[in-house]
Amino acid sequence: MAMLTGPRPTWITFDCYGTLVQWDEGLRAAVAEILAGKGTAIDAERLIATYDRHEHALEQTPPHRAFKAIVGEALDRALRDLGVAVGPGDAATLVDAIARMPPFPEVVGTLATLKRHGFDLCIVSNTDDDIIAGNVAQLGGHIDRVVTAGQAGAYKPARRIFEVAHAAIGVRRDAVLHVCASPHLDLVATRALGIRDVWIDRGTGRRPADGYRPAAVLPSLDGLPDLLAAAGWL
Repeated sequence: MAMLTGPRPTWITFDCYGTLVQWDEGLRAAVAEILAGKGTAIDAERLIATYDRHEHALEQTPPHRAFKAIVGEALDRALRDLGVAVGPGDAATLVDAIARMPPFPEVVGTLATLKRHGFDLCIVSNTDDDIIAGNVAQLGGHIDRVVTAGQAGAYKPARRIFEVAHAAIGVRRDAVLHVCASPHLDLVATRALGIRDVWIDRGTGRRPADGYRPAAVLPSLDGLPDLLAAAGWL
C-alpha cells in the first residue's frame, strides 16, 4: 500500500461506474438480455467490447451529446458491426439497466466511514443527471455532490469536467483526492491535472496508460480508510 502525502484533502471525489457501482457486472447482464432471442452466436463479451469502443469514441466527438443518446448510438453501431438485428427497445433496456446498477458490497459502509471522519464526498461521472440518480439513491445518502458530463458539457478525460466539479464544490485541485477504477479516463485526467489519485484495481485487466503509477492502488474501496489513516488524514 503506497503512502499518500501532502495536506489532508477536504473533498474526496469518486468515479461512479466501476468504482462505486457494479458497471461490468450490470453491463454483462443487460447485454445478455438484449442478445436473448436474437438468434445470434455473438456473445455478451464481444458485444461489450465493440460497444465500449463506440461509446468512448462518441464521447470524444463534438458536439457534446447527452449520455443517453450516446448509449443508444453506440449500441446501435455495435450491433450493426456484428451483424445483429437492432430492436426498438434495445437502447432503453441498456439505459434502464445502467440506472439500476447497484453498489459493490463494501461501498456504502466505506462511504459512511469517510463521512464520519469529516470528508465531503463528490461523484464526477460520464453520465446524465437522470441516469445517475438511480445509482446515487443506493449509496446510503452519503454523497454530498454529483457532477456529471451533462452538467459540464464534457466527458472524461477532458479537464473541463474536473474543473466544473472543483468549482462546484469550491476547492482547488490540491485539496482533492480522486478515487477511481478507470485507468483510461480518470487516471489520464488526474495525471494531466496533477490531482492526487487512488486507483481501485478490481482485476478487470485494464491498466494505466504509458506505465503511469497513481499515488496508491487498492483492490477494493474498503481499503481506503486504512490508506487515509496511514497518511495521517483519518
